[in-house]
Amino acid sequence: MTAGYSSRASAGGQLPATPSTPSFPAVLGVAVPTPLRRLFDYRTGPSVPPGGWQPGLRVRVPFGRREVVGIVVECRAHSEVPFADLKPISAWLDATPLPDDWLWLCRFTARYYQHALGDTLHQSLPVLLRQGRTLEARTRERWRLTASGRDSSSERLGRARRQAELLELLRQHPRGLVSSAIAAQGFGRAQLDALAGKGLIECRREAVIDTPSPGSAGWLAEPALPLNREQGTALAAMHEGLDRYHPCLLHGVTGSGKTEVYLQLIEAVIARGRQALVLVPEIGLTPQTVARFRKRFRVPVVALHSGISDGERLDAWLAAANGRAPIVIGTRSAIFTPLANPGAIIVDEEHDGSYKQQDGLRYHARDLAVIRAHHHGIPVLLGSATPSLESLAQAQAGRYRHLRLTRRASRHAPARLELVDLRGRPRQGGLIAPAIDAIRHTLAAGRQVLVFINRRGFAPTLACHTCGWLAECDHCDARLTLHRQPPQLACHHCERQQPLPDACPECGSADLRPLGAGTERAEETLATLFPETPVYRIDRDSTRRKDAFEQALTEVRRGAPCLLVGTQMLAKGHHLPHVTLVVVINADAGLYASDFRALEHSAQLLIQVAGRAGRAEHPGRVLVQTLHSDDPHLRLLADNGYDALASQLLEERRVAGLPPYRFLALARFESPRDADATALAANAAMALRDRLGQEHDGVQCLGPVPAPMERRQNRYHVQLMLSGAQRSKLHEAAAWLAAWLERSREARRVRWSLDIDPQTLS
Repeated sequence: MTAGYSSRASAGGQLPATPSTPSFPAVLGVAVPTPLRRLFDYRTGPSVPPGGWQPGLRVRVPFGRREVVGIVVECRAHSEVPFADLKPISAWLDATPLPDDWLWLCRFTARYYQHALGDTLHQSLPVLLRQGRTLEARTRERWRLTASGRDSSSERLGRARRQAELLELLRQHPRGLVSSAIAAQGFGRAQLDALAGKGLIECRREAVIDTPSPGSAGWLAEPALPLNREQGTALAAMHEGLDRYHPCLLHGVTGSGKTEVYLQLIEAVIARGRQALVLVPEIGLTPQTVARFRKRFRVPVVALHSGISDGERLDAWLAAANGRAPIVIGTRSAIFTPLANPGAIIVDEEHDGSYKQQDGLRYHARDLAVIRAHHHGIPVLLGSATPSLESLAQAQAGRYRHLRLTRRASRHAPARLELVDLRGRPRQGGLIAPAIDAIRHTLAAGRQVLVFINRRGFAPTLACHTCGWLAECDHCDARLTLHRQPPQLACHHCERQQPLPDACPECGSADLRPLGAGTERAEETLATLFPETPVYRIDRDSTRRKDAFEQALTEVRRGAPCLLVGTQMLAKGHHLPHVTLVVVINADAGLYASDFRALEHSAQLLIQVAGRAGRAEHPGRVLVQTLHSDDPHLRLLADNGYDALASQLLEERRVAGLPPYRFLALARFESPRDADATALAANAAMALRDRLGQEHDGVQCLGPVPAPMERRQNRYHVQLMLSGAQRSKLHEAAAWLAAWLERSREARRVRWSLDIDPQTLS
């Protein structure tokens, strides 16, 4: 224990639901941004916040040799450390505490995901608040006419022509104009000050994001679209639960109008004076979603994701917390946005793996959305064309209401998957002759084609045709990907890059050839085959520049014949009305992976990318190239659709004792020395099995085993699996294991983490 602090053990953030607050607390239990799972005690000091000491206040405290921003969690009269040895806080930062709903959610998250509370609170705040910025939104000036200005004519200003023009401009905007808009019209501070001095205009400061009154026009900027029978039934079902916890799974085929159901549900929420939180899986989906919502509603629609500046993020966060933003749209981390008047939570593409954080605080935003809706007593709507097996199981058990949309908004049914056998057929850039012919016919008809390949780069690796050497990463158990733009070999796991070799390092042969196809190779091949047709490549490499993704989609939506080559970035929710043909270059990449969820995820991806075809007036076609066209699972998906495959996979999971019928936790160990990681994992497994053997609580400890990719970034990875039929028993075992590891001296040489409800075993 560090001298001067009292560290009170609170594994996983397990704290009292309502901390006691003495009348005159002398000791503050503070959560600081550290992986240590405990609070640290400090003296209050002479200065007291206006509202007194309360949980949720940010404070600046000394911690080791530095000062950090912490959050008060407990206010007490005593500490385990002598009062004289406690360090005082350096300063309090807020007059009022952070929102209660945010604090509750963070404490639940830390407890459930077995993570340090201090780090959970830190990661859940906007960056500027972590750094100690005041809890205030940015403001701006808004200028408008006074009563005298409304009654005054421009002629009274005489020869002050620019002042008269500014007065007329403001007369056209009854709500006034902000300073930036006035400056954009060519007016300066001199004209504003002159008119203000004459009492004709006035200025007031407002938050950058400010809630307008609906006025006589109401909340809608454009009328809602008519709903078909299935959409109307789904919306009516959601209306029944607007005043209570009401979890619903909106299971609609691609293009069935799920977004219109979201919009009309939000309209009902706003009409009640409440707020809606909408989660989307990827940053790439956020601009089009925000644009559509802003087009529909006359209220602030704020976005929260990593692509905006720190200042914009703080403004949006505070606007949501103060109730000035009725609609909040964001990616995974937006689940931690506080809401003054929560009314509904919507999770679009709820099956998407992007909702699971894969490092640090390993939370799942979809699951937290359900928990948060239950806490607030509000409806939660999970939407997808390919629901996760977990959500389908909840619907089958009656815990979620299952709402179905089986018809597309267009008159065409979703395109079926046509399996095309690759065996024994020559390929050009991964494409075989039937696929190339289909592309040619589609372009000749004046329509667009999407070529899907979930591998970026030119080729998965570089090979020597003489001796069989393969370019492999020195730091990972993985092959280097060949890139042409720029020419190099790159590891997509550790980001290591190296120049292309002139000859094979094993035999000296110069006969080095790309093996397989990636997005760059497919792009090059298509540009050669169809030189008159523009080719747009969309992957992580081609969209690094800000707005590059949206600019490419804007060009595509103009409707001219073109070719799109992309990874799964294109498969998620994008409306591409002129695409009538989808070609999947290789459907086998994820079918036979070691992860038990691989088949589920591959099927979801195939159905999602197939859903980009035929969304408007022309029917769609989907060609799926595969080396395993006779695979029974793939055949079932192609012939009977995702629902049939999901039902079979659920039964297989039930028989095998896998999620969603059992619960998992994964302990990961990594170290530069293989022996250290293996030894710690083995000792942890032995200790846990001893504990489980005494308690008989039905939790199994499996392993340790090497991770599917054992060596990554020059570190060795070992895993330990916990499996239990009861969630509560699994959490008890996981909490015990975390406490054991924190006490272990061996664990100081090994990086370890716990992943509750892991979505991947890699």
